[in-house]
Amino acid sequence: MEDSTLKTYDIVSIDGDGIGPEVCQATVRVLEEACGHGRLHFIECAGGAGHYRRAGQVLPEETFVACRDADAILHGAAGLPGVTYDDGTEVGNDLHLRLRFRLDLYANVRPIRLWRGVASPLAGWQAGTIDYVIVRENTEGLYASRGAGVTLRGELATDTLVITRRGTERVARFAFELARRRNGAPGDGQRRVTICDKANILRSYAFFRAVCNEVAARYGDVAIDHAYADAITVHLVKRPGFYDVIVTENMFGDILSDLGAATVGGLGIAASAELGDRHGLFQGAHGSAPDIAGQDAASPVATILSGALMLRWLGERHEDDEMLAAAQRIEAAVETVLGEPLAVPRDLGGTARCSEVTEAVCRALRP
Repeated sequence: MEDSTLKTYDIVSIDGDGIGPEVCQATVRVLEEACGHGRLHFIECAGGAGHYRRAGQVLPEETFVACRDADAILHGAAGLPGVTYDDGTEVGNDLHLRLRFRLDLYANVRPIRLWRGVASPLAGWQAGTIDYVIVRENTEGLYASRGAGVTLRGELATDTLVITRRGTERVARFAFELARRRNGAPGDGQRRVTICDKANILRSYAFFRAVCNEVAARYGDVAIDHAYADAITVHLVKRPGFYDVIVTENMFGDILSDLGAATVGGLGIAASAELGDRHGLFQGAHGSAPDIAGQDAASPVATILSGALMLRWLGERHEDDEMLAAAQRIEAAVETVLGEPLAVPRDLGGTARCSEVTEAVCRALRP
């Protein structure tokens, strides 16, 4: 076991576009407050739609190399209105999509948790009663057609849904291993993986379900559940406490994670991690919100919570208890701040600016 007291970590930070620089820099400050100034070495790198507009590259090769060689990647946000490729797709999305595929970040982890101090739009649900994780397969599904779809004469367009055995097996294993580490669903304490698909309609999803079921057979201590992608949208609203871990295809995971975020306060509080066997990228689930960029109006909470996910991932990978403890302190500090009326960000109904929320979290981290 390595000596964690001497371990330092190289973290690439990519501010990106819109509110990205504000929330990314706020998170760097919180992470340094939680870990001390010697444990994390931040390497600032360029990328995003703004960089593409200036230099013709959304992900410069030197940025990719730095990401490949770093211990983790922290990203603010990417994308600007009107900055698109010739086919009409947005340039900004290409930053993390390229990192996703080149670094094989196959598991997109989206925690859905109702924090103390946040009012859910669902009546009667209190802090801790909604607490599940959506594990979205990140390199296949419908998004595998990114840049490879076909358009013919302005009359027809096609994109191909791709499901492989290898891709499904590894994301299913990830989901079941995650369920083993959790405390189970809030409603009944049962460790459970819900397999979400449209197996009743498409062969690709029937194959996804079959492979997930094969993996499930190796995890007798974790309950298995099945849900169709349309039906689960109702269940996530009416009985969210039933869910523990949900594993699903790329497009479905993208949609369901936004729905889940809405039930616990919105995208401004939604953390995200994109993980592979060796690399991890961490960013808030929200967009770049260029309409409020530079106004100190953005909420840094989603990115700060993503930073906590990063510390937990580093701690687990390197058996570093100090990183695990720092992740817990950040989450506790965020929960404390969300209960303080003067520190609640605007997207949650408060008046606090980005800098004020950041300072409040840092203050809560101090002894």
